[in-house]
Amino acid sequence: MKHYRKELSFNLSHRRGLVNITSEVQKAIDESGIREGLVLINAMHITASVFINDDESGLHHDFEVWLEGLAPEKPYDRYRHNGYEDNADAHLKRTIMGREAVCAITDGKLDFGTWEQIFYYEFDGKRTKRVLIKMIGE
Repeated sequence: MKHYRKELSFNLSHRRGLVNITSEVQKAIDESGIREGLVLINAMHITASVFINDDESGLHHDFEVWLEGLAPEKPYDRYRHNGYEDNADAHLKRTIMGREAVCAITDGKLDFGTWEQIFYYEFDGKRTKRVLIKMIGE
């Protein structure tokens, strides 16, 4: 059985944002030589998320509005965590959207449904963060 590890790095210029990383994950699969197996993609920071969904701008807007309704960024003093930082909302948003995605690799490709794409979702940006891609297979 083979294994492969790669890190992606992000430094978004704004506090929140979505990045479609599907092609980067497929590129890592190509580099690995793995034809059949599994790939784990996870945010290595507790204020960012990796998830699978549709790449449609209206849906992306809906995520932002929905998450802001559940865990608004401001006022900062509404959160106990914000005694030292101003990112409590980012921790809560990450909990809702999840830490990782696990995907099947079949014949050297992501084994996806028609509209499935992999996203990195930043909730507390303006600094460098990483995403881990880890594969096992043959």
